[in-house]
Amino acid sequence: MKPLYNGGVIQNSEFNSGLMGWSTFRNIKAGVSSSPSGNKFAVVHGAGSYLSSSGKLLPSHSVYQRVQMTGDMHYSLSAWLQVSNGTAHVRAVIKAPNGERVVAGSVIAQSGCWTMLKGGMTAYSTGHGEIYFESDAPVDISVDSVSLQPFTFDEWDAHARLSANKTRRSTIRLVAKGADDKPMAHANVSIDLLRLGFPFGNAITKEILDLPAYEKWFSTRFTVATFENEMKWYGTEWNQNQEDYRVPDAMLKLVQKYGIKVRGHNVFWDDQNSQMKWVTPMSLPQLKAAMQKRLKSVVSRYAGKVIHWDVVNENLHFSFFENKLGPTASAQIYQQVGQIDHSAILFMNEFNTLEQPGDPNPVPSKYVAKMTQIRSYPGNGGLKLGVGLESHFATPNLPYMRSALDTLAKLKMPMWLTEVDVVKSPNQVKFLEQVLREGFSHPNVDGIVMWAAWHAKGCYVMCLTDNNFKNLPVGDLVDKLIAEWKTHRASATTDDDGAVELDLPLGEYKFTVTHPSLKGPAVHTMTVDTSSSASEHIIDIKS
Repeated sequence: MKPLYNGGVIQNSEFNSGLMGWSTFRNIKAGVSSSPSGNKFAVVHGAGSYLSSSGKLLPSHSVYQRVQMTGDMHYSLSAWLQVSNGTAHVRAVIKAPNGERVVAGSVIAQSGCWTMLKGGMTAYSTGHGEIYFESDAPVDISVDSVSLQPFTFDEWDAHARLSANKTRRSTIRLVAKGADDKPMAHANVSIDLLRLGFPFGNAITKEILDLPAYEKWFSTRFTVATFENEMKWYGTEWNQNQEDYRVPDAMLKLVQKYGIKVRGHNVFWDDQNSQMKWVTPMSLPQLKAAMQKRLKSVVSRYAGKVIHWDVVNENLHFSFFENKLGPTASAQIYQQVGQIDHSAILFMNEFNTLEQPGDPNPVPSKYVAKMTQIRSYPGNGGLKLGVGLESHFATPNLPYMRSALDTLAKLKMPMWLTEVDVVKSPNQVKFLEQVLREGFSHPNVDGIVMWAAWHAKGCYVMCLTDNNFKNLPVGDLVDKLIAEWKTHRASATTDDDGAVELDLPLGEYKFTVTHPSLKGPAVHTMTVDTSSSASEHIIDIKS
């Protein structure tokens, strides 16, 4: 494909002028090749065969280009890559003007076909930078259609606002009609948002059961809850054959009072260190029996009561069950969960897919490959699958985050940010706002849950309140965003045709019509969604 943004600041991005503007490391041989169709691309030869002075094999490198970069700018990166043999994990590296080496994205590249890498980074200093691609595998890297496009912070934020308005709001036309079926001109319409359409939630702990202040604080803000540990295997069967669901049952009953939906977290966790002492030494037949018991117990108990299951948690970073049961363990577990619970969406829940482009385990291309393996396993074609992105951030790389969401959206599955938090720092509030706005504005993100469950002795990473449930600065930010996302006109007056146009956040509404000709107010409820703008909505006073 042609380079995005015509290559941005990259010179000769399609290599139609040979290697003009490009250079090589360590006197590596490089040239321009052509495909049978005439497409030109840069290729290096023998780049992976160089040894350092200590005898260690150096990374394979592509050609590189020096570029002029400007501080306080976001840079969006894309390129098409191919390797000489097999498959290889290829990183995009930008050496920033301040000398920092930034991994701006990565992808599993292949021989014989091109793979697109999308990523990016933020420059905080002005000067010359370098862009190149590297791999720890001994391969020759071919590259084409390279783009590096700068955006000011204001441009980036403006795009996010435009996308949020387009994705999360709808303009509808309401018509009030009287008992004679004629339009009711100059009627007053009061607008009450009963429930925001975009699901926004937080994790909770069992401490909510004994603290009415915690219950009130949580239930007046959030529409989704995840139990931090109480539904996990070690939370319900710490000792073998001694199952105890009293705590998660009580938590579920509490949030159901408020219509709060629950994510089932989790059926299994692939982390070796998160297994109970009695699980690890089991023989294969014993483990299979224990797993079957756990799966049937938790899934059948909460089937129809949870909206999602995190089925095999973090199965890109960890592989406890694959090591025991074989490489298709996850796919088989998803199948069994789907056979019991037909309504919940079955999620792959993973960290660092959005947060850390330098982590090779959960990069978007590997996430897509694992999800494809699960979906293509015999019998799994009909499963309702979902993309779960934990989103535990330190300093967010917003261009990379957006590019990763774009890549994962191609799976065409529900996609949620499932465990959002930001480590404590002077910029914690600022960074959390950036992450939440980026997720809310992306058209393919269907919900956000934060990982800020309250604990008397301190939260996992991020607390929203103090121990008296008074907001901390991050809690004030969350309230600000909820209020902003709910913003709408409180009332309007119909025109001569009895109509009124309203720009509203998606959600469930109560419309109340009053008019001198009416004996009392007429109430109409409806859900405003993305399809609502396509037709006229009649408030029929007779009904």
